[in-house]
Amino acid sequence: MSRFILGSGSPRRLELLAQLGIVPDAVRPPDIDEDPSGAELPRPYCARMAREKVAAVDADADDVVLCADTTVALGRRILGKPADADEARAFLKLMSGRRHRVITAVAVRKGAQVWQKDVVSVVRMKNLSEPEISGYLATEDWRGKAGGYGIQGPASALIPWISGSFTGIVGLPLAETAGLLQAAGLKVWA
Repeated sequence: MSRFILGSGSPRRLELLAQLGIVPDAVRPPDIDEDPSGAELPRPYCARMAREKVAAVDADADDVVLCADTTVALGRRILGKPADADEARAFLKLMSGRRHRVITAVAVRKGAQVWQKDVVSVVRMKNLSEPEISGYLATEDWRGKAGGYGIQGPASALIPWISGSFTGIVGLPLAETAGLLQAAGLKVWA
């Protein structure tokens, strides 16, 4: 009997899977080095992270493992998870009044076979005032989030426009994820 293993500690990914009625049999976040290498571009970096994560999860040959990585990119620059409020403030100032990309790569593994897809969405952040930046930082919602914000929380008030997958921006593009899980033999609509 195959099991479904989520290789992520993200509560948002658990919530998104629950929208499809999917509850993992196990949650095993992999421990890998997530630093970009040299001049690595955002999209290839994100795809590499998802592949490395899914390869690092311990699972039986008939288990289905899902991992994902979400990367915020401003041009060629990768905006990771801010280390502190000062870095989160710097990220918000960089994105203020501009468009940026949110890339989420999803990898699904069963045995030696891996299915992968990456989804790119575009987000426009409004021109942010200092009180808006300080107010958002005070919510602490920026912690542990790529680019220093989560669109599904208070930061939604800072984002007037998106193009692409809302669930991809949150951290798991559900349409693409459902297709990958079905390809691996997991019944999504059971």
